[in-house]
Amino acid sequence: MGARTGRQFLDGLRAAKAEIWLGGERIEDVTTHPATRNAARSIAHLYDMQHYPELRDELTYPSPTSGERVGMSFLTPKTREDLGRRRAAMKRWADYSGGFMGRTPDYLSSSFMAMAAAADFFNGNDPRHGENLRRYYEHIRENDLCLTHTLINPQANRSKTVGEQPDPYLPAGIVEETDRGLVIRGARMLATLAPFSDEIAVFPSTVLKAGGPNVEKYSFAFAIPCNTPGLRFLCRESYDLGRSHFDHPLGSRFEELDAVVVFDDVTVPWERVFLKGDVERANGAYGVTDAVVHMMHQVVVKNVAKTEFLLGLACSIVDTIQVDQFQHVQEKLAEMIQNLELMRACLRAAEADAALDAWGVMTPARMPLDVARNVYPRMYPRMVEILQLLGASGYMATPTEADFASPVGDDVRRYLQAAKGDAEARVKLFRLGWDVACSSFGGRQELYERFFFGDPVRMAGALYATYDKAPLIDRITEFLNRGDEPLLGDDARPEGAKPTLAGTPAADK
Repeated sequence: MGARTGRQFLDGLRAAKAEIWLGGERIEDVTTHPATRNAARSIAHLYDMQHYPELRDELTYPSPTSGERVGMSFLTPKTREDLGRRRAAMKRWADYSGGFMGRTPDYLSSSFMAMAAAADFFNGNDPRHGENLRRYYEHIRENDLCLTHTLINPQANRSKTVGEQPDPYLPAGIVEETDRGLVIRGARMLATLAPFSDEIAVFPSTVLKAGGPNVEKYSFAFAIPCNTPGLRFLCRESYDLGRSHFDHPLGSRFEELDAVVVFDDVTVPWERVFLKGDVERANGAYGVTDAVVHMMHQVVVKNVAKTEFLLGLACSIVDTIQVDQFQHVQEKLAEMIQNLELMRACLRAAEADAALDAWGVMTPARMPLDVARNVYPRMYPRMVEILQLLGASGYMATPTEADFASPVGDDVRRYLQAAKGDAEARVKLFRLGWDVACSSFGGRQELYERFFFGDPVRMAGALYATYDKAPLIDRITEFLNRGDEPLLGDDARPEGAKPTLAGTPAADK
């Protein structure tokens, strides 16, 4: 098939009829239901962009097997130029939503690209599993599939390990193995984009404690279609409130939804299993294969797009009401500028220092991306706060689109004008600010960014554990042991002694 159009994407969702529950009812067709149709169309637009003549070469490339054009996010990079091509494609998609769709299809495309290249890692668990991954990667690439994924267990009793819960099938676990495959029972959280996905990837993300009770039965990785019998998705309430793009410019377009995943004795065919019963490999799957690095690459691209959007919004508000002459306003905007340039710098450094990994894939340098993903959970809430401070009570003076066409329309147009722009332009801009900084959609975005990659404290601990601190400690040790340095021409230097080189590039390596 190759790269799909938006119509083909929507037709696929309509035909699949996955079991999606929202507000106590099953959604029969996510492409027409009021709570999901707008987001479905937004994702469909991303697929259509692949076929625009001016974007075709940016968003697709010829498949190495079929020769058909396939999505650029599936490209296995072999050079830094390849990484740049992937980044440009991911940025193009992220710009469409302003970064407000965090789990667009290119996120998991990046993951499976890396894992397929590292298939030998999975062969260590079972010789079939590596080939399963290779075939699956080719399957989703050639059919341009959209995936959701689920990683963590329900938050029932966080003081207990996964195998110590009172109900052994509260967390999703293996019930039995049959000739057809694994039988899975239980639940997982949270599948973002689930109502709009063709398939779901089920991977471990939190560390499984080796030696814990029955931990092996919770150690697995697989991918299956979202309409697999026994699989259902329980969505939170939608923040697309059925309002116009004028009234809710973001929520009415980009509500990707999140869902709890229930496995009611779901059979996973053996050819879709990638890991089973191997705690060590389950814990190392993302890191050893470098899948997490390629996923971080996509996320930091999204962060750049999102920060550009927030900064542009803040500057537009300040310009519209003419408050840019105040120093406290300039200081706040300067803080947002710093955030944007730091994200850009981390992205650029990661690509500049990219190298071939153990699997032959050109992989961005991890540390700049790790830094970016650790600071953004603090950056984003602060930028939302800045938008609240800049817009202030202006976010409350935001009549709806209907008010402009009502008997009080003249009042709205007279009293809500701005220094630069008429009332309609001002209200439209401030309603966008409200949707980012104050609405239910905006609140979900803030929570989402705080925990995008998991617990910030654990992320910080992982960053500390993986950072190479030894050269820095050696520098301090050398300094403390350093004596007086003889000057050039001084006869006091012992024969053959070399000058101290601390601080030079060679000494820093």
